[in-house]
Amino acid sequence: MPWSKEHLKWLRKTNETVKSADGKTIAVWEFQVDSDEKVLTAWAKHFRNHYCLDTQIDRLRQNTLHSRKEYLLSIKFPDKTAAPGPSVRAGDFAEILVADYLEYFLGYWVPRMRYGRKMIRNESSKGCDTLGFKFIKDGTVSDDDVLALFETKASLSGNKPSERLQEAVDHSGKDDLRKAESLNAIKQFFLDKNQDTEVDRVERFQNIEDVPYKEHYGAVALMSHDVYCPKTIATTTAKAHRNRKALDLIVIRGKDLMKLVHDLYERAADEADKAHET
Repeated sequence: MPWSKEHLKWLRKTNETVKSADGKTIAVWEFQVDSDEKVLTAWAKHFRNHYCLDTQIDRLRQNTLHSRKEYLLSIKFPDKTAAPGPSVRAGDFAEILVADYLEYFLGYWVPRMRYGRKMIRNESSKGCDTLGFKFIKDGTVSDDDVLALFETKASLSGNKPSERLQEAVDHSGKDDLRKAESLNAIKQFFLDKNQDTEVDRVERFQNIEDVPYKEHYGAVALMSHDVYCPKTIATTTAKAHRNRKALDLIVIRGKDLMKLVHDLYERAADEADKAHET
């Protein structure tokens, strides 16, 4: 399998908490990467496969005259320098990290299909950023099944205090309106692959009125240390959010995150030429 969770050992919850302007607790996490080559390679493979499965890359690049690395850097990955490529890289990185958090920390099933289906590499994917599904028991329907809808914003460079958490909250407030389209896109992805079990799992969440379930919302800001400011974060308010009581507020901070993002894309491309899926 291409997926890995080893890099999540670098994601740790701090003892620091911040209160929002409307009294909600904002959890603060630290993402501190070290130089463990084995983990970095597993992480790069995990990251790369969101855009293009290692099992498919050779067929996809056939007749393009590109090596695996060239194919990823020129066709699949957002551009490193040409705008808006760097900001798309930052956003994709943040969303994938939050998807990993949802799946491996909170136990949700998180379909990995959002980035490989992009028509244009230098654009962000549309719809809800990350959807996760949790079932009390597979094969049965329970009112306690949970659909998670998380919105993520990234601020990985600069030196001014960032208000990206408020932006994440504001965008999360629209997820209830985008939910139907996002669920349909995931369902169609699995239908195209004739994966009926996964189609059924998504379909379970398409009619909350007649087949009730719980909703878990999240607003996440990924920030470099240089733009992290507790006072600015504390001005965030979720008062207008229609699902305020079910909303988590999270900040993930880290050092030199934009450099880390570029390094990860480069490693993912470099190591694609060495990758062999058995």
